[in-house]
Amino acid sequence: MSTRIAAKRVYEPASRADGTRILVDRLWPRGVRTEDASWQGWRKDLAPSDALRRWYGHDPARFAEFARRYEDELRDPGTRAAVRELLRTRGGRVTLVTATRELDLSGARVLASVMRRVDAALARRRA
Repeated sequence: MSTRIAAKRVYEPASRADGTRILVDRLWPRGVRTEDASWQGWRKDLAPSDALRRWYGHDPARFAEFARRYEDELRDPGTRAAVRELLRTRGGRVTLVTATRELDLSGARVLASVMRRVDAALARRRA
């Protein structure tokens, strides 16, 4: 069974269809109390580095370069192992949650894309 990966804003209501929800921001989301968190884990180790996050500054003109640099960061062997670990999540569905306003220009979108490619490669090896 292939794992399905989605990305969603932290502030959107949780749904059973989300499966396992994982916060993938380096910083805790504003306005969310710990006891109100609607996710099962926080993987700040999978978020863009502080330096990259600051450089990007959510400037849409920098997104393509941000995505390229972030994908380079995700090639780290430890990070690859963490991605594969998430792909083995029970239930098969993983929703990456982020506080970023513009989901299409977020690190969560880049991470989800990388995770889909890794998942597809793992599925081909199993076949």
